Amino acid sequence: MTAVWGRAQQQDFRSRVRGCLLGGAIGDALGAGVEFESFEAIQRDHGTDGVTDYVPAYGRRGAVTDDTQMTMFTVEGLIRAQVRRDTGAWHPPTDIHRAYRRWSATQTEWGPDERRKDTGWLAREEWLYARRAPGEACLSGLSDDRMGTLEEPKNPGSKGCGTVMRSAPFGLLVGWEPQLVFQLAVECAAQTHGHPTGQLAAGAFAVIVHGLARGEALDGSVQHALALLGARPGHQETTDALQGALGAVRQGMPSPQRVEALGEGWTAEEALAIGVYCALVAEDVRHGLLLAVNHSGDSDSTGSICGNLLGVQHGETALPPAWIAELEGRATLLQLADDFAMEMTQAPALHGPSGASPAWLDRYPAA
Repeated sequence: MTAVWGRAQQQDFRSRVRGCLLGGAIGDALGAGVEFESFEAIQRDHGTDGVTDYVPAYGRRGAVTDDTQMTMFTVEGLIRAQVRRDTGAWHPPTDIHRAYRRWSATQTEWGPDERRKDTGWLAREEWLYARRAPGEACLSGLSDDRMGTLEEPKNPGSKGCGTVMRSAPFGLLVGWEPQLVFQLAVECAAQTHGHPTGQLAAGAFAVIVHGLARGEALDGSVQHALALLGARPGHQETTDALQGALGAVRQGMPSPQRVEALGEGWTAEEALAIGVYCALVAEDVRHGLLLAVNHSGDSDSTGSICGNLLGVQHGETALPPAWIAELEGRATLLQLADDFAMEMTQAPALHGPSGASPAWLDRYPAA
């Protein structure tokens, strides 16, 4: 962003970035232990209210999944795109693809390759080298160097929620116009998913986050996303899903049954609709996140999407402290959030024609 940021603006933005990343990770962790269970099974195992706190997953409480992992690499890719701009290279989809390839390596390798100096700091975080039920389309789409594009996407026909659950960071580009945020999210979704719904749902989600990051109301942000969607071929499934979420708000008290009427969340448009609905009806962050994970289906992804929305809307201090305290990777998430906020608000002090911080370029190499 070229505008001058005041101190209060910087602090508000950092709080929203932290809230978005931490909130998404908390929702992801709440749903991780029940991701493949029916609501009846969740009630049987955890009581009539379902999950009310973290439950063990992947050997611990508060564990995150591929949703949070990929979201983090989206953030890292966006920072490195900004740094690479100094070299005259400016094509963010390429930088995001390289970041996703670094994530892909964490799913197949035992740990960081210390011999490589161009990977940046995030790919050197050993705890990320853990396989947490990643989607097949994400794995296969990133299994080779060829980058999927809108003209030649990877996995034609696939519209899984793997596009949406990683796309909140695009919405944090508050200096961009909404239509550019939408387009970037769509192009990056094509790197793993070829169906228009998988791509357009990611674009719509990014635009909704973008509105919230700019201080707009959630319902207004959804309406803005619907307007942008309406101009795109193949938008009907995503449009219908978002309108279904808005309609469900008016049907009465929130319940798992109303959530399940929107789908199970395995596909992009269903996950988006559930996440948006739960954020719209949330009495507070805790209520919204628990509603988002207590249903039959992809609980971690719907929880993650809802958490991104509530976190960017209300900022980090609205998140339940006990859940933050027990969250896997909290320190890494906070470092990444603060680095993103600093890059977006104070980039000229970190790198540029007049000089650069060696520590910053070690963390986010331009190579």
